[in-house]
Amino acid sequence: MQKIIFFILTLIIQSSVFTQERQLNLIPWPVEVKQESGTYSLKKVMTVSNSSTAIGWEILFPYLRDEMKEQFGITLIEAEKGKTGDIDFFMKRMPTSGKPAYTLDVGMNGIKINSNFDEPAFHAVQTLFQLITVDQKGKREMPYVHIFDHARFNYRGMHLDVGRHFFPVSFVKKYIDYLAYHKLNTFHWHLTEDQGWRIEIKKYPELTKVGAWRNGTIIGRYPGTGNDNTRYGGYYTQEEIKEVVQYAKERFIEVIPEIEMPGHSSAAIAAYPWLSCFPDKPTSIPANMISSKSIDELKNGRVKLVQETWGVFDDVFCAGNDSTFIFLQNVIDEVVELFPSNFFHIGGDECPKTHWKQCARCQHRMKENNLKDEHELQSWFVQKIEKYLNSKRKTLIGWDEILEGGLAPNAVVMSWRGETGGIEAARQKHKVIMTPGNPVYFDHSQSENEDSITIGGYNPIEKVYAYEPVPAALTAEQGEYVLGSQANVWTEYMKNTKKVEYMIFPRMAALSEVLWSTKENKNWQNFERRLINHFKRYEKWGANYSKAYYDIKSSILPGEKDDHVLWKLESKQKGITIKYITHYAGRPYPSTFSEGIIYKSPLEINSTKLVAAIGMLGNKAISNPVYGTFRFNKATGKKITLTAPPSKSYPGDGAFTLVNGVQNEKGLAKRNEFLGFSGADCEAIIDLGKDEKIAMVTVHALHQTGSWIWRPLSAEVHTSTDGSKYEFAGLTDDFNVTIKGLEKGKMKISFDKKEARFVKIIVKCWEEIPAGEPGAGKKPWLFIDEIEIN
Repeated sequence: MQKIIFFILTLIIQSSVFTQERQLNLIPWPVEVKQESGTYSLKKVMTVSNSSTAIGWEILFPYLRDEMKEQFGITLIEAEKGKTGDIDFFMKRMPTSGKPAYTLDVGMNGIKINSNFDEPAFHAVQTLFQLITVDQKGKREMPYVHIFDHARFNYRGMHLDVGRHFFPVSFVKKYIDYLAYHKLNTFHWHLTEDQGWRIEIKKYPELTKVGAWRNGTIIGRYPGTGNDNTRYGGYYTQEEIKEVVQYAKERFIEVIPEIEMPGHSSAAIAAYPWLSCFPDKPTSIPANMISSKSIDELKNGRVKLVQETWGVFDDVFCAGNDSTFIFLQNVIDEVVELFPSNFFHIGGDECPKTHWKQCARCQHRMKENNLKDEHELQSWFVQKIEKYLNSKRKTLIGWDEILEGGLAPNAVVMSWRGETGGIEAARQKHKVIMTPGNPVYFDHSQSENEDSITIGGYNPIEKVYAYEPVPAALTAEQGEYVLGSQANVWTEYMKNTKKVEYMIFPRMAALSEVLWSTKENKNWQNFERRLINHFKRYEKWGANYSKAYYDIKSSILPGEKDDHVLWKLESKQKGITIKYITHYAGRPYPSTFSEGIIYKSPLEINSTKLVAAIGMLGNKAISNPVYGTFRFNKATGKKITLTAPPSKSYPGDGAFTLVNGVQNEKGLAKRNEFLGFSGADCEAIIDLGKDEKIAMVTVHALHQTGSWIWRPLSAEVHTSTDGSKYEFAGLTDDFNVTIKGLEKGKMKISFDKKEARFVKIIVKCWEEIPAGEPGAGKKPWLFIDEIEIN
C-alpha cells in the first residue's frame, strides 16, 4: 500500500513540475528545462562577472548592459576582478560534440551562464530576457530554473527585400534586433531588383545615381489602377553597409548579400544599357502602369528605365557579352569587401530566355560552348560566376532555378518553388536551404480576413509552425545536407516599416521554434499559450504585429431548404465573444460593433445584405472584422453539380462556392472563394428546385495573366425542365472587367425569357497561354467564383 501511495505522489509531483515548467513563456522552447520552486529577485543595480577570459566579452557585455537598462530599467556594472557577480558567465565544454550550446541556471545565489562558444552565450542572454517578469509594482524576478539548450539547425534566417521598397538603416538595424530576440542567426539582404539598385558600387556610380530611382510605382495590387507618378528610391552607401554588418556581428548574425543575376536586372540595365542583349530596345512597361515622366523620357530619347511595376521581365543581363562578366566581377569585388560572410547570393531565379533566344551573341556563346539550349546557357553563366566567387573564397547561393541546365559544382540551393528543388539538390549532395513559398513566404497573407493588400496566398502562423524543413522524401543521410530554413519578405506591397512588422509578427516566433527547438519539443497547443504572452513583448517593443491569430473564421453552408444559405462563424480561441451586425440596402449603417448582436448559431441569410462580425475579449475588439456581402439571385443556395471537379489546389468550398451568394472582391487574397480549373472547362448544372422564368446567366471570373489565370474563352447556357433534355439558350465571349486592378470581371449571357428548372452552364478554358505572355505555351488556369441566374 505504501508503494502505491509513493507511486501516486511521485506522479503528482512530476505532473506539478511539468505544469510549472510549462508556465514559462520561452520562445523558442529549449532542449531541456527543469524548473524548481522559488524565485530570484533582481536588484536595480546588479553586477556581472566573466569567469572565463575566452568569451567575447567586449561584444556581449555592452549588449547585455544596454538591453537590461532599456527593457527592464536594471543597471549592470562589472564585478570586481576575482569576484563572482550576480550574473556570471563561464566558458566550458558541452555534451554536444562541439555543437554550440549553453546552460542557464537561476538559483538563490544568482544567475550562472555556461557556454562552449560566444554565440550560445548570446542566445542564453535572449533566454534570460524572457525569464524576467515585472509585476505592477515594478518588482523584477526570475524563476529558479536549469536550462540546457542548443539550436537544431545551423542556418536560421530571415530575408528582406529592399529593392522593391527601400528601408532606412535604422529599420534594418531594428530588423536585425528582431532576429536576435528570436535566436535567428542569418540576415539575407536582397539588395538589387528590377525596381531599384540599393548598394553603392564606386566603380559604377550610375547604379545608384540612375538605378536606385524609379519614376513611379503602380497603384494597388498588380496590375493596379494606374501609376502614382512619384519618384521613389534610395540606396545604402558602403559606409552604411559596413555599419549594418558590424551591428549584426555584435548580435551574432551573419549578413548574406544578394546581387541578382542574370534576371531581375532592369535597374542595373537602366544605369548601363550595354548590359542588355538589346541596348537600343526601350524598356517595356504597359501603358496602364507606366508613369507620365517615363513616357516623356522615352519620347525624348531615353531607352532603358527602372521598372515601375511588379513581375518578371525579358530584359536581363546579356550572357553573350564579355563586358557583362567584367561588370559583374567588378561589382563582386566591391561587395565581398563589405560582407565577411562565406556566402554570396546571386539570385538566379525567374530569368526569361526570350532575349537570349533572339540575341546573336548569346546564340554564338551557346554554339562555342556546345550548349544545347538557353537553360544550359544559364547554367554556364552561373558556373562562370561561381568560379569567380570561389576565387574570392565565397560560396555561391542561388534560388532553385540554378538547378536547370546543370548545377554549379559547389553551389548551395535555396529551394523556394516548393521542396522539389531542395530534394533534388540534397540527393546530388549539395547543401540546401529550404524556403518554400508555402508556408515561409511572409509576404503572403496571414489572415483570411485580409485588411491590407498583400501579394496573395495564405500562410497563417499555424501553417508556419507545422513546417518541417527536412523533407520526408530524403533519407537520413540526405537530410544532413539541409542547413536549415528562412522566411522571405518580398516587399511589393510593403511600403513602410510598420507593414513589414505587421507581416513578420507573430510568424517569426513560429519560425524561430521550427528552426531552434527539437522536433520532440514542438507542441502547437503549448506554443499557443506562450504566444499570447509573446504578444506583450511585441507591444513592449512598439512593434506593429498582426492580430490574425484571433481571427474569426467564416464559412457559407447550404441551408436546410434551398431558399437561404447559412453564415457560420467560429473562433479558434477560448473566451472570445463574437458580435455581428447586418446592413440592408437603403438603411443606415450601424455605427460600431457595440450595437452588434452576440452570435450563437449560424445566421440564416435569405436576401441581399451585408453582414459583419468581430471577436471581442471583454469590451475590447481583438480580431480583424470579417465581412460577408450576399447578393441573392435565383441560383443562390440551390443544388449544384459539376461534371468534373476543380483542381485539388483550388477547391474553394466545393461546388456550392459558385452559388453561395458571395462574389469575390479581393482576387487571390480570398482564393477559397474561387474554384480553379487547370487547363480544363467548368461545366455546372444548377437545379432551381422548380420551374422558374429566367432570361440571363452571369458568370463571375478572374483574369490575372501574371499568375497564368485567364478569363474564360466563352460561356454558354443550356436549359431544361426535366434535367435530361437540354436546349441551347445563349453564348458569349465578352468579358467585362468590374474591378480594375484585380481584373475581376463577368460574362453575361442574355436570352429570351423561358421557363426552366435545370440550367447547364459550360465555361470554356483557353487551350494554352498565348505567345508573349507569362507561361506562354502552358495550360492556363480558369478561376470562377459565382454564377448568377435571373
